Amino acid sequence: MNKSTTKDMTTGSPMKLILGFAVPLLFGFLFQQFYSVVDTVIVGQFLGVKALAGVGSTGSLNFMIIGFCMGVCNGFAIPVAHKFGAKDFSGMRQFIANSIWLSAVFAVAMTAAVVLLCRNILTWMNTPADIFEYAYIYILIIFWGIPASYLYNLLSGIIRSMGDSKTPLMFLLLSSVLNIGLDLLCILTFHMGIAGAAAATVVSQLISGVLCLFYMKRKFDILEITKEEWKVNFDYMRILCGMGVPMGLQYSITAIGSVILQTSVNSLGSVAVAAVTAAGKVSMFFSCPFDAMGSTMATYGGQNVGAKKLDRLGKGLFSCSILGIGYALAAFAVLFFAGDVFTGLFVNEGGAKIIADARQMLVIMSAFYIPLAFVNIIRFMIQGMGFSAFAVLAGVCEMVARALAGVFLVPAFGFTGACFASPLAWILADAFLIPAYIHVRRKLGRIMGE
Repeated sequence: MNKSTTKDMTTGSPMKLILGFAVPLLFGFLFQQFYSVVDTVIVGQFLGVKALAGVGSTGSLNFMIIGFCMGVCNGFAIPVAHKFGAKDFSGMRQFIANSIWLSAVFAVAMTAAVVLLCRNILTWMNTPADIFEYAYIYILIIFWGIPASYLYNLLSGIIRSMGDSKTPLMFLLLSSVLNIGLDLLCILTFHMGIAGAAAATVVSQLISGVLCLFYMKRKFDILEITKEEWKVNFDYMRILCGMGVPMGLQYSITAIGSVILQTSVNSLGSVAVAAVTAAGKVSMFFSCPFDAMGSTMATYGGQNVGAKKLDRLGKGLFSCSILGIGYALAAFAVLFFAGDVFTGLFVNEGGAKIIADARQMLVIMSAFYIPLAFVNIIRFMIQGMGFSAFAVLAGVCEMVARALAGVFLVPAFGFTGACFASPLAWILADAFLIPAYIHVRRKLGRIMGE
């Protein structure tokens, strides 16, 4: 085993471990969002507001499908983290092998289904006619890239489960630079329009996945899977699906509410859609630290449960919560005073209304970043502890909140109603997650005879 690239999170200061693991993850998420933001900036500046709105109108649909891929892969990594924490490396390799078989099946099935239904789904979402083709071309290419998404997310999740959060960062950095270059090349030189932006994203993620594969083969001798370990094991697959499918559904169920909300926002016209797109991209960028904290707590929780060190769970949760609250306050201050500067990056001349609306959404959302911090920290901790089903229920809470906002708040209050959809979702999810954590912690204590 290459100890220089793995990290044992079952010993040492929780705060120090969490910071050391989360910071590289944070840069990874930032770079991932960076090339997503660059996509949007280039589209908005060089292809116009309608193209920007077209990309934005697919955001919730993209999150529902690609988010499922990410959730499944994150879930598959949890049994790997458990086995790593327990030092059962043969069992760890068997879980990895079976997760590869499952990912291949999921990728093929999902790609076929969503590609065939893509146009129908956009029609059901009341996508405005003047941006429909932009939306269709963009999301269709993204969906063809689902296998690339599985490849990267599965392999990077496995690497992180062994405590190495730095390597995926390096590959994302490289692919981010490549994505920017491909964006400019495809749009400005080859004049591929919206298709160029989508293709650049897919190719960049594919390269990240391939690099993860090469790295794992060269650096981790404990990942040399034997012929016997490659065999399909339905017991292992059942455990993997028990972890992965609920986590995938967590994203998708949450996104159903976003789709309902997006359908309602679509009725406000392409200007409102463009404003939501710009605000959403900026907010996602500022939310990267929360994503990093969440992924960190999944690995932290998984390894410590595997090592049966339950006393460290609460200490880690407290340390990460302090970090989350501190960052949430700082992010709100920045977006309150400079929100219009960030949203102005996405539109060219004539976008004053879009910038003003986007800033309003950013200020309202960032005022509720503390509840968002707890959603990520507690939910991923629960998942790492092995109770993925609770994450699905939290996703149901978010879905209900966003759906209610789409059905009632937007028709009643217009764009302002849409601004409160995510804060409402985060608060409702926390109302479920906090008592859920207390419950699963006590349950684990009983199971392990604490």
